[in-house]
Formats: sequence, structure tokens, C-alpha cells
Amino acid sequence: MAGSGTAHMRPDVGPVLSVDQMVVEFPVGRKQVVHAVSGLNIDLLPGETLGILGESGCGKSSAGRAVMQEPPPTSGSVRLGTTELTGLKTRDLRRARSRMQMIMQDPVSSLNPRRKVRDLVAEGLAIWGFDGADKDAAIRETLVAVGLDPDVVWDRRPHELSGGQCQRVCIARALMMNPEVLICDEPVSALDVSVQAQILNLLERTKETYDLSMIFIAHDVSVVKNISDRVMVLYLGKTCEVLPSANLQTAARHPYTRTLIASIPGGEEIAPADVSLSAASTELPSPLNPPSGCRFRTRCPLATDQCAAEEPELRPVGEGHFIACHNVAV
Repeated sequence: MAGSGTAHMRPDVGPVLSVDQMVVEFPVGRKQVVHAVSGLNIDLLPGETLGILGESGCGKSSAGRAVMQEPPPTSGSVRLGTTELTGLKTRDLRRARSRMQMIMQDPVSSLNPRRKVRDLVAEGLAIWGFDGADKDAAIRETLVAVGLDPDVVWDRRPHELSGGQCQRVCIARALMMNPEVLICDEPVSALDVSVQAQILNLLERTKETYDLSMIFIAHDVSVVKNISDRVMVLYLGKTCEVLPSANLQTAARHPYTRTLIASIPGGEEIAPADVSLSAASTELPSPLNPPSGCRFRTRCPLATDQCAAEEPELRPVGEGHFIACHNVAV
């Protein structure tokens, strides 16, 4: 089990992916550092979807890429099953990384515009030198699985497809590697609302059919709630709260989580008035110089002197529910 801030709630089941005290920092100039992720802990269980929720700039995408070792984290541990990914040699890392696949936010730019769909889907197989007689059959089967007609899209290039079709091609390309873990980084935010539901339903069916575990990164509360089993809320690279998604709107207790909920239609009825952001403090602080103590304190209506002096630890407040806040009683 990972450290005290872990997202793992059921220690009787071994995780497929473990992240322990992961730090991601990026140098800016000679003296400044972007503190993108600070001490993140995750245990992803077989067959589950962990949603990572937070507004833009909170470190969600940096965390997802660091799990994939693209680039590797500044410090900390990432284990896929029993394989420690951090520090692996290039050849071994490539082999281990094939067990994890990532779906990016912009499906069109994720695809080589010069290649045809059949080649895009088979990219992973080509990298590993697989060119058996069954390759075309496997490509066709996977295209059907993601809702595409192979006879229609086989020779098309990305510019000849819609955004939703491009995202389906990206999902098919990931599935061809038979991964254990799928990391989805804002996979529907660039799509029309009508297409978003189709892709979300596809991801859910895919997870069941291919026996996947999934990390789903997004800033949309409703999307994360609907697709996830558990939700981890990030703010400036720190975990604020972890709880079952079914309880997100009724049981969330961290001021930041409740603020996010209040921003969705109907959320005003759930988040209390004393846990809303003041008009004077709605800007996200710079990750170059995050606030001391609790990083949310500069925007929090409940902040006290203790919040500035001490960083709150993630502690249990209920079954499967963890929170990092000095002012929420256990």
C-alpha cells in the first residue's frame, strides 16, 4: 500500500498501479521551478476507474504523463504490478510502458495526419515488429469494437474523420497493445457535447470488455462522477480529497471540492453558502510559488493561521473517504 495520502481504499485487493510520493517539477529559467505535483499517492485497483478532478493548472495532466514516464517524475515511485518503472533502462521501460496506454485530449493532433487509419491503429504492433497474417483481422476487430466500420475508415486519414471518429481511432490504437491500464487525459473536452456521451459510454464498455483499469483525468465534475468509481481531487499538485464517486455531491467535505460542485448546474443547492469562493480570491496561485501550509488557503473561506503554518495530512473521515483539511472534523 502506498503512503499516508494513498487513494487505495481496499487493502485486501492488490493494486495494478501504485504511485508513492510522486513529485513532478519543471525548471523555469535558472532559479525558478514549477511545482506541478507534490507528493502524490495512488493505488489503482484491478478493474476500477479512478477519476482525477481539478481545474486547469492543478497538475492533473502532469501527473498522468509522469505515471507514463513521459517525462519521468522528479522523485517518487511508480509501480506497474511488481515492476518499478522509475529508473528503468530505455528498452525495459518501452516494454513495460506497452502495458499502459494514454489517450490524449485532442484526438486530431494525436494522430499522424499522413497515415491511414489502418496504419495508425497498428502503430504499436509495428513498433514491436508484429506483422503476422492475423494483423489485419485484429485491426478490423478492434475498429468494430470502438464503433467504426473498417470498410469505411480503413484508408482514410485523420482530416477525413470527425473529432469523435479520431478519438475512437486513438482508443483502438491503445487497445491493440492489450494494456492493463488506460490513462485518459481529458479525452472528451475537445469534442461536441453530443459526441462526449458516446465516447464516455465507449470507454466504459471498453473497460469491461478488455478488463482494464483506468485513470480518468478531467475538470468536469459531472463527467468524472459518471465514469469513475472513486474521485481524487487535486489542487496545485496536492490531493485535497478522495471519496467514492457515488457520494461526490452529497458527502464531499473539502471546501475546494464543494466549490467545484457548486460550479455545476444544480450544484448551488448542494454546496453551502459559506464554502464558496469570494470574488476577490478566485485566481489560482502560481505553481512557481505555491502558498505555504494548505495550498488552498488563499482562496478558502475557512482558512485560519494554522492553515498557513501547517500542511494538512490526508486522513480518513468515513468509509473510503479521505480529506486534507484542518477545519473538517473527523
